[in-house]
Formats: sequence, C-alpha cells, structure tokens
Amino acid sequence: MDIYYTNAKGESILDPAGQPVRKAELTKEFAAPQLTGVRQAWHDSVSIALTPQRLANLLLDSTNGDEYDYLTLAEEMEEREPHYASVLGTRKRAAAQLPCSVEAASDDAADQRMADAVRALTDMPEFEDLLIDLMDALGKGWSAVEIVWDTRYRLDELPGGVGWGPERYEWRDPRFFQWDRVTGQHLLLRDESHPNGKQLPAFKFLIHRPKLKSGLPVRGGLARLCAFAFMCKSYDLRDWMAFAEVFGMPLRVGKYGNNASEADVSILRSAVATIGTDAAAVIPDTMRIEFEQAVNAQGGAQLFQGLADWLDKQTSKAVLGQTMTTDDGSSQSQANVHNEVRIDLRDFDAGQLCKTINKYLVRPFIYLNFGPQRRYPTVKLFEEEAEDLEPWIKAVTEIVDRGGRVESSQVLDRLGIADAAEDAETKGKLLRPKGGTAQAEPPPDKESAPALNTRQVALNRRSLSDGDLDDLVDEGLADWQVQMEPSVEAIEQLAADSADEAEFMARLPALLEEMDASPFLRKISTQAFKAFALGDGAEA
Repeated sequence: MDIYYTNAKGESILDPAGQPVRKAELTKEFAAPQLTGVRQAWHDSVSIALTPQRLANLLLDSTNGDEYDYLTLAEEMEEREPHYASVLGTRKRAAAQLPCSVEAASDDAADQRMADAVRALTDMPEFEDLLIDLMDALGKGWSAVEIVWDTRYRLDELPGGVGWGPERYEWRDPRFFQWDRVTGQHLLLRDESHPNGKQLPAFKFLIHRPKLKSGLPVRGGLARLCAFAFMCKSYDLRDWMAFAEVFGMPLRVGKYGNNASEADVSILRSAVATIGTDAAAVIPDTMRIEFEQAVNAQGGAQLFQGLADWLDKQTSKAVLGQTMTTDDGSSQSQANVHNEVRIDLRDFDAGQLCKTINKYLVRPFIYLNFGPQRRYPTVKLFEEEAEDLEPWIKAVTEIVDRGGRVESSQVLDRLGIADAAEDAETKGKLLRPKGGTAQAEPPPDKESAPALNTRQVALNRRSLSDGDLDDLVDEGLADWQVQMEPSVEAIEQLAADSADEAEFMARLPALLEEMDASPFLRKISTQAFKAFALGDGAEA
C-alpha cells in the first residue's frame, strides 16, 4: 500500500515517487491543450492512408518512444470500426457502471467519518464520468485525468464543512504525454521547454494503467492487438463495396441493327450507362437492352462477408475474451459459459480501476482534509449477486458467541446495511433485538393510560364504603406472580451464580438495569388511575 511521507525536516509531503506536494499547483490546470505547440486538440488522420507497411512502422515507432501516430490510430479505430467500438464500449461500461461502495478502515469514529466523506465524493454525478474516462486506458494502454482541486469544497463530512475537493475532472489526451526513455514506466508531460518530458505534480493526476499484459504500458493496449484486424477489415470492406458496385446489378448489353446510325448508337450507349441509376431508358424500337447475370458473383460476396465475420470474431476474442455474447450464440449453455468469461474480465477491470481510484484520488483527498493516515478508506466496485448469506451469518454468529472479535462494519457492509446515525437512539429509530432490552417506555399519562369505559367510571364514582377499594387491591394482586416471575427468576439465577453475598450485591445493580419492568409499571399505573378515580368519587 502506498503511503505519503514527510521529508527529513517535516516541511512537505512526498508522494510515492518522491515528488513534493505543492498545494499552490493543485487548483490550476497543468496539462491543458494549447493553441500552438505539442499539445494541440486537433490531429491529422492516420487510418485514411493505412497500409501494412505504414501500420508496421507506427507500431514499431510506438515501442521506440514515439507513440503519437499509434495513439491517433487507436482513437480513429473507435470512430471508424463499429464492431471494435461496440465490444470495447461494452467492456468499458461493464466495469464503470458497477455499484460503488466505500469501506472504512475500521470501526473507529475517525475512520468512519473519513469513509463518509469519500462516500459523498463518489456519489457526485461527475464520478461516473471519471470512471468512463479512466477506462479509455483499455484501448490505448493508459489514461490520464487531471484533477482541478477546489479549496472551498463544501461537504458536511469535512472538518468545518469546507475543505479540499475536486472542482472537476479533465480527461487529457494521451498524446499530451510521453514515457520516460529509461524505464518506459514513468509518465511525463510533453512540453517544448522539456524535450525529455516534464514531471507531473503530485496529487494532480489519476493515471490508470490496467495490467492487461506484462511489459511497457504503451504495448498493453487492446488497440495494438486489434490494429491488424482493423486494417484487414478496411481493405475487405473497400473491395466488397467495389465488388457490389460492379456485380450488384446484372450486366447490361445493348444491341442495335446493321442500319443503325452513329446517333442511334450514341443513344443506346447512353441508355445502357444510365439505366443502372435511372432504372429507365428510351431507345428506338429497332434496338434492345439485355441483362445478363455475372458468373460466380454470389461466391465473391460470401468471400468478403466471411472474411469480415472472421475478423469481427477475432476482435471480440481480443476485447471480450469470447464471441458467444456478440457474434453468435448456438446454445444457451454455451452462451452462459462465454458470459462468465466476460464477467471475469469485468471484475478484473473493476479491481484495476479501484486501485487507481484509491491511490490517486482517495488518499490525496484524505491527506488534504484529514492529514496523513496509517490506513485509508477503500473504494470498491462490485455487483452484488444473489447469495445465500445464511451460512455466513451463522458462522459469524458462532464466532461471536465463542468470544471471537468481528468488526461490525464488515458485517454491515457485507449485508448492505448502513451504520446507525448517532441520534438514532434518542429518536427511537434504532431496531431492538428480539427478546432483548427494549427502549424504556415513557411514564403513562392521560393519553397512554388504559381508557376506562363509561360503566367503569360510573362504578368508580361510588363511595369507598361500597368495598371497591378492597376489590381494587384484589384485582391488582391477582396476577402479580405472573408479572414478577421473570424478574424473580433472574434474581434467583444471579444468586445461584454468585459465590457469596458480596458478589451478589455487586452484580445486582447491573441486573436491575437490564430488566424490562414496563409491564409491571403499566399495571401499577392502571391501578393508581382507578384508585384516583375512586378517590374523586368519594370526595364528590
């Protein structure tokens, strides 16, 4: 896990690459496009004049430090090839649209507060766009998104309600960057004043480099793998269109008699040439036009289509790892197996994406607002699948019952339940365990006390000399044993478990606090209310 260190004098913070964090640079754009120079937003096309030799040269140049034309080709492949754009877009969206969750480092109040702050950050609508921009790395090998920080970022979870936060995320064209010539692993900014590249400031960029293959990031993009199929399909489609233009309509043959004049022949030639588009022609009665079907035309069309389909399948395998969910689906069982392959890729991409988010966004965000931490909240992207949690819950319960220690945050996160708010207890919104300690009920008042019907009130209005007081006492003592039985049993059990009287008296207050005396109190309140009514009747 990457952490950030202060220097020897404690004057600044250093990122994992050893670069100091300069807060003054965080609020300014660092890699914005230029009107002139090496970072222009407009680029010449590469795919229009793409030949096998041209493709081989630009791929070779990209491995030797000049990846400009390769990145241009990768961009145009998504614009010009529908199948490649479809399968690559499917893989991008599969991971970027997964539900997002934030896990605190522990149950500590400070860790929970930091997790809430990150959770509010991921709930912003710009966060989903950020994920899509980062997933652009699948095709090209890497993606860089610049964070423009705001020092007045308003968030309730931040200290004082205001702190550091992303004002916006700016996707930067990968052609604005270059890799160092020593290791090929360190990304630098293209700049006229720095021929070998300009260092990127810490806490300023999210750099996503998915581990699609080992080696240089510039050689890990899917565009490099699919470039040859893209070129071959471009040739195939061009020849197929030329074939369709020639053989899409039958051959038109005009015939004229021996006595036809030059003017008549010219009329017939014009009619034959234009009948393919106008579908109509006017010729003399002595002339005729015949249509003849080209031989082997149907076989040629199947050749072009077969080649295009085969290239599409190779592209699907390269991007999605399978073909059943995009190109063909001969059976439900095979389609399910191939879909599992795509799900594996989705989960892998999500894991790689989370590493980038946690390293380049979460930790800088926490540092700027809460200071350096030993442990940080973590962002996770995953889809909750239908799962039988009963065995898992039973196992956790057994661990706790045997004295094991389990963090409640892990259990709640697994169940998808949010932590209770601090004021949930006082507001009466906290759920109680079945048979456990219930929330103390307020003393009964005129509204909560059991209502007496008219006949009961009339009887209570009689004089005390009628013996009602004795009846009231008998009624109150009728079921006292049932009401007091749980409390008596608990006290007797405590006495049996205590070694002597001193231990019994020491543990008794705690037991009394755990007892639920609400039924007994309710009974006493009811009897007191009846006695009060009798007293009013006697005084009247």
